[in-house]
Amino acid sequence: MEFTLPASLEILERTPAVLSAMLTGLSDNWANGNEGANTWTPKEVIAHLIVCENTNWMPRVRIILSDERNKVFEPIGMDAHFEIAKSNSTDTLLTEFVRLRQKSITELRGFNLSEADFEKSAFHPKIAEVSLGQLIAAWVAHDLSHITQVSRTLAQQYKNEVGPFTEFLKILK
Repeated sequence: MEFTLPASLEILERTPAVLSAMLTGLSDNWANGNEGANTWTPKEVIAHLIVCENTNWMPRVRIILSDERNKVFEPIGMDAHFEIAKSNSTDTLLTEFVRLRQKSITELRGFNLSEADFEKSAFHPKIAEVSLGQLIAAWVAHDLSHITQVSRTLAQQYKNEVGPFTEFLKILK
C-alpha cells in the first residue's frame, strides 16, 4: 500500500478509540500485567503514546515543515513514560491520549499538506534523513505495533490458564 495522508489518518484517528475500548475500566490486574522482565504493561504503553504525542510526531512534523536550515530531531526519552504511568490511572491516561491525539490530528490537517510537503525531510540522529511521508507512515505503524503489543500483553495474562489450547493460540507463543 502506498502512503497517503487520508489512509494514514484512518488509523491515526482510530487508535485512541481502539485502545480506549480495550482498556477503559479494566482492573489493575489487566492494566498492569506484562510479558515478563523488561516488558511494558498496557498502562505503560498508553503513557508512552502520550510521551510520543508530546515529543515525537507533531514536533517532528513541525521541524520538517519549518524553514530552519539544520532540521535535526531531538532524541525521545524512552523512559519518560514510566513515571507518567505510575502517577496516573489507566482511564486518566486514556483520556489524555484521546485529547492529545485529537489535537495532533487537528494540527496535522491544518497544514493542508501538498504532495511536495511529504518529500521534505529532516535528520534523525540514529537513522539518517527521514521524509515527512516516512515519518507519518512510521507513526501509523507505531500505533499498530502498540495496539498489537497491548493485545498480546493482555492475552499473556492467561497463558497459564488456557491449558492445552495454547497450541491453537498464536498470540501466546
